[in-house]
Formats: sequence, C-alpha cells, structure tokens
Amino acid sequence: MKLSKTLIKRILLLCIIVIAVFSLLLVLNFDFKNLIKTQSSFASLPTNTNIVLQKDKNIFGLPVLLKIPAINVNTPFEYVGLTSDGAMDVPKGPADVGWFNLGPRPGENGSAVVAGHSGWKNGVSAAFDNLYKLKKGDKIYVEDRKGTITTFIVRESRKYNPSADASNVFISNDGKSHLNLITCTGIWNKIWKSHSQRLVVFADKEI
Repeated sequence: MKLSKTLIKRILLLCIIVIAVFSLLLVLNFDFKNLIKTQSSFASLPTNTNIVLQKDKNIFGLPVLLKIPAINVNTPFEYVGLTSDGAMDVPKGPADVGWFNLGPRPGENGSAVVAGHSGWKNGVSAAFDNLYKLKKGDKIYVEDRKGTITTFIVRESRKYNPSADASNVFISNDGKSHLNLITCTGIWNKIWKSHSQRLVVFADKEI
C-alpha cells in the first residue's frame, strides 16, 4: 500500500516536531543541571534561577539607588544576570552594585540579591568595602524608578567558603521580602584571582 505524498509530508513534519521538542527538553535539562552544579560549588557568586513568580510582580519599580547610611554607601545599580559559567555576574566597576535581575526586585516577595566589590586593586574604593561592618538592626534603603523607597533591616551576616551550598542566599519560601548583599572577603588567591570567602548580609523588609 503506497502512502500519499500528503500523508508522508505530515508524518515527516510530525517527526521534526517531536525531535525539536525532545531537543529543547534536553537543553533545558542541561541548563538546569549546570545551574545546580554551579550553585553548589559557589565558585563565584552562584545562584539558582528557579524563581517563583510573585503575585506582586512589577508593583515595585526597577531599583536605581542603594543607600546604607551606616557604611556611607550611596550608589547606583547595574542590572546583572548570569555568567557563561552559570554564576551570578558582578558590576563592571568598583563604585556600582549589581542587582540580580533574574530574581525578585527589592521589595517583592522572595530574596532580591545584590552584589558589590570590595578590596579593589590599587587601593581604589569599592561600594562594599565596609559591608563587614554592618550589624543587626542597621537599615538599608532601595529607591526605585518610581521614586519609592523600600527599607530593609539587617538580620545577620554569614561567610561562605567556595564549596558551600548558597541556596539560601537566592531562595526563600516564607512569603516575605528579603534583600541579600554579597561581596568577596578573606585571602586573595593570585592564581585563581579570587578571594577565599564570600560575605553575605541578610536583610528583611521593614514592616
């Protein structure tokens, strides 16, 4: 029994669609595993992009200015995503801070993450040089493009080794709004061109 040309074309088209869908699933699965691997290694500023969509999405405008009076920080935001290695990117220069724009905006439910440099070369001042000085109760202010200022209160600070699991920096499931600040600390490794630890300041939105 011979198949009609129309039927053959339909079968071929169906095969192409199935192969395309299968290939897409393989790619997505690979990317997911790569992110998890990078997150567990904490090689740079790792993250996990399994961000749950929030009901209050876009109520808060994009962040434009970070203010931390206790350590004299008053600096603009850059918007950063992921590096080719699947780690959170960092701001280009020492003066700015970088908001991880694949996660919640500051003020939205979940953990908004901000990275900044410290210990910049040649003694140049960096935004988070004094981040280690923040203590529980200190206030952090984020101004967005709408002119809204959201206040966060420091809860605690932690240091992470390169091999540490950093999932709690990027993910929270308590239905509240958090702001987590990251910078490098510890001993500088000339070979790896990286510091030995990461300092993370955890802050909660003021109610």
